[in-house]
Amino acid sequence: MQICQRQHEDPKTTPHAAQQTVAEDDANNTTSAQQSTERWSVGKRIVVSLPIFVVLMALLCAVSMITTVPNGSHESANAIRTLDADTAVTFDTTQVSESGAKLLQYLGQVPHLGSYEVESKDTWINLVQPSTGLTQRAHVIIDAPKLPQSKPANHILPAVVFMHGAGYGTAQNSFGDVSADLASAGFVTARVDKPVWNTTDISRDYPGSAHAYDQVVEYLRSLPEVDGNHVGLYATSEATWIAPLMLQFDKRIAFQILPSPMVFTPRHSLGFFVAQDLAIIGAHDGYKAFVDRVFSADPSIVGLTNLDIQVGLPNSYGIATLVAYGDKDVMTAQADGLRTIESLAHRDGNTNVSVRVYSMANHVIRLGDEATEGTPLADFYERDMVDWAVGTVLGARQTSAVIAGATIHQPMSVPTSLHGHRALTIYGALLHIGALLALVVTLLLGIAMLLRKLWFVCKHKSARIGFVHGFRAVLITICSVTLGSVVLFCAAVGQIIMRIVSLIWGAAPVRPGMIYWSWYVLQAAAIVVVWAWARVFARIIEAVSLNKQLQQQPGHGHIPVIATTRLGIIVFITLCVTMMLQLFVLAFWGLYIYW
Repeated sequence: MQICQRQHEDPKTTPHAAQQTVAEDDANNTTSAQQSTERWSVGKRIVVSLPIFVVLMALLCAVSMITTVPNGSHESANAIRTLDADTAVTFDTTQVSESGAKLLQYLGQVPHLGSYEVESKDTWINLVQPSTGLTQRAHVIIDAPKLPQSKPANHILPAVVFMHGAGYGTAQNSFGDVSADLASAGFVTARVDKPVWNTTDISRDYPGSAHAYDQVVEYLRSLPEVDGNHVGLYATSEATWIAPLMLQFDKRIAFQILPSPMVFTPRHSLGFFVAQDLAIIGAHDGYKAFVDRVFSADPSIVGLTNLDIQVGLPNSYGIATLVAYGDKDVMTAQADGLRTIESLAHRDGNTNVSVRVYSMANHVIRLGDEATEGTPLADFYERDMVDWAVGTVLGARQTSAVIAGATIHQPMSVPTSLHGHRALTIYGALLHIGALLALVVTLLLGIAMLLRKLWFVCKHKSARIGFVHGFRAVLITICSVTLGSVVLFCAAVGQIIMRIVSLIWGAAPVRPGMIYWSWYVLQAAAIVVVWAWARVFARIIEAVSLNKQLQQQPGHGHIPVIATTRLGIIVFITLCVTMMLQLFVLAFWGLYIYW
């Protein structure tokens, strides 16, 4: 009985053990058959890989060429010499307008910077977004000259509304110094929280913002001391896309002060500033080509139309205008912009346009790092700006040069030929979204395989996926080289962005270094990736050939080409699709051209 029991418990006599033994025998037979089959030599693998490599390179070069957008900007020596190096603004105040004479009679003097002490008061205004009806309760700070109580003003003082550039400025942290400057010269000024409602930087409601700022204008006009016909605008950077919209429906705006005006559409203005900055920092032409691809996007597909807002509207520069530039401004197209402003002003019958260019000043006419709070304004800018505003509201004749200060230099032309490419935008969006999702799926699959491995280890079982013909090493190779290339690409782009941001904040450009030669490193890595993929396809061909030889031998049926398990096949297909998508992303950005 004991002998029979032992025989019954012998693993080799159980059905499950018998199946396992048969499977092991088949695997051993397959292994011995594979060992007896002649594998390809290194030379033959190279010979098969070369044409595949050529075909893949041709395909990826074609993708890079198809996604290329004709260059909309080019380097060119573009400069405008000013008429006088002295930026001082002077007027003949012996002859002024009727309203100017009343103001002089009331003040008793021609005011200037620091003529009066300044007093401030806080108020709140509900800014309504016309398109949605949403309301933003905005903080408004009113700065005004401290006048003698014995001289109550009766709708006689000029006023200014400040309009924010990009970002999310508030009444408290913006324009404090220039507002006090103007108030000390007899102006009533209003600083307001930037009207944003539920928008972001890329979905900003410019028409709605124009109506919101005009609400602040009307509030100033309602004050008993303000002359409603002498309210002006102080609009900087992004706000210069909004001020022209205000001038379409508010014909009483008297003047405008425009530090660093953005004269062209956002697509062309931003495309210019990025292209110019890439040229300044010495980036490789391959990186410069990114500008055309990025700013040829068509965001109107998702309802975003701000890139192509209408510019050059009637009366945009039809009123008295002061334009101020900093010669270290790396964002504004100054030469092309100034010529356009003069052309539009003349079209509207306006000859009262003054331009001042300040040495060592940045985009916001300040000295030093723009990222640091409290950086001073350019030398004499406050004096000049106040003197111009006073002389303008007095209606006096300007006696100083209309264009003065440093010479304007612009190394790049504005890429006015850029426009939205819908098909390219759709392809690029789908490709990048697909590549990102594939990476996420691959990561989740990797986590699942790790958990599976741990579970099998705990159960003291084998967790083999069953790759054959060396495809495990193949997957490791293509994943390493492909992801390595993507990481290098992201690192290079990140370094370029940091250089541009540093330049915008006011830092001096440094030697190009990595941002130039890294392009060639990326291209070399991209070529290595293509060669690795050529070897993958060659290995598949080799595996199919070997399996045909094995199947011709007696006793062998179907033999797997890639893996013996479904999981192995799923892993192989997932990783190959993911890595191939990354390869097409590199091709989209032109890694296989611009040698």
